[in-house]
Amino acid sequence: FRFKDSLAEDLRRADLVISHAGAGSCLETLEKRKPLIVVTNEKLMNNHQLELAKQLHRDGHVLCCNCSTLVETLRSMDLSTLKPFPPGQPEKFALFLDKVLGFQ
Repeated sequence: FRFKDSLAEDLRRADLVISHAGAGSCLETLEKRKPLIVVTNEKLMNNHQLELAKQLHRDGHVLCCNCSTLVETLRSMDLSTLKPFPPGQPEKFALFLDKVLGFQ
């Protein structure tokens, strides 16, 4: 997609998501418990997307490839090996911030 206000309905209907490694795209997909193949763009400078993709792959949450290896990844993928992404815990983060900022 070039631009879409929301991917919520597309994600709800999807059996598999293939996406770039943007944090929002990855986290929204993983929160919906959808299997995800992250396609990295290795030409980006200071590529934080590559770092995120590699970490999510190391943790077993996504499959990771680049444009030239996407077809092979699709042929050889085993989605049963993917681990569910743990739900966020914003209350713990809020408590941490309160402590760091001296509000506790």
